[in-house]
Amino acid sequence: MSWEPPSAGERRAILRRSRTVAVVGASSNPARASNFVLTYLLSSSADYEVWPVSPREDEILGVKAYPSLAELPGEPDIVDVFRRPDALPGVAREAVAAGAKAFWMQLGLHSDEAVEIAHAAGLDVVSNRCLKIEHARFHGGLHLAGFDTGVISSRRTRG
Repeated sequence: MSWEPPSAGERRAILRRSRTVAVVGASSNPARASNFVLTYLLSSSADYEVWPVSPREDEILGVKAYPSLAELPGEPDIVDVFRRPDALPGVAREAVAAGAKAFWMQLGLHSDEAVEIAHAAGLDVVSNRCLKIEHARFHGGLHLAGFDTGVISSRRTRG
């Protein structure tokens, strides 16, 4: 059976049934997208146990970082990836070996080979989507700062 990108409802279901998220390519640099997503995932808005994965960091945002998926304290429900496209197949293999249930390639990332590896192993596969944006979208808190502004409008306010 060939892979089809999951629908919005399927992405929502992945997020709702998941409890642990391993963020591969995590960074302590606040200018990096992975740091922004980690900040959101560690907030009370997202109720996940988060495992940053980076061989260059011991701790990120006060949370122990792991050098690889193989060294996590358990099986991750979601492996959220911030790596170059050429690294994605290798990360997909590591996600399968780590017992992940979903392989999530961040916004702007896709690899047919990584999709094939993860999908063939039975993982849910999400490509070219931001986990933070998707979580906030389904939980009513979509905003650049990562919280609900209470405003439901595309019009600019004057003030």
